[in-house]
Amino acid sequence: MDIRNFDVGQYVIYPPHGLGQVVTYESQEVAGIKVDLIVISFEKDKMLMRIPLVKAKAAGLRALSSSDEMCRAFDILGSRISVKKGNWSRRATEYEGKINSGDPLSLAEVIRELYKPHVKSDQSFSERQIYKAAIDRFSRELAAIESIAQEDAVVRVEELLKAA
Repeated sequence: MDIRNFDVGQYVIYPPHGLGQVVTYESQEVAGIKVDLIVISFEKDKMLMRIPLVKAKAAGLRALSSSDEMCRAFDILGSRISVKKGNWSRRATEYEGKINSGDPLSLAEVIRELYKPHVKSDQSFSERQIYKAAIDRFSRELAAIESIAQEDAVVRVEELLKAA
């Protein structure tokens, strides 16, 4: 999709920050060069970002996921996993990369792997923080797609996890 095809008011995903909404397109002169920008509001972070159009696609700016993609993510959330062993710092780095990718399938993997319903005390602080970041990113996109509250999206995700 051409970046200019995003409509003003449309929700988009910008991987470093998650869910945002297109505010406008504008041009600015920087060092004597005209730069076309897309302006995105990130309500949760109370931030307005201007991204050069020529760099937006390479930076991962994309439309919300399709229904098919979300169904595949739900399949991941509803599947059982084997417990991963090994170096936590290496796994944490891998999880952070998946979160920063903004890909709903990768986010679903992180959520599924770190979900521990009855043993919150057994999770380290960093495990809880990574889980929270992943479910926050995933549920914000799900809420925007389905026009529901983010809290309802979290409940829906956790119900899938409990059923697995």
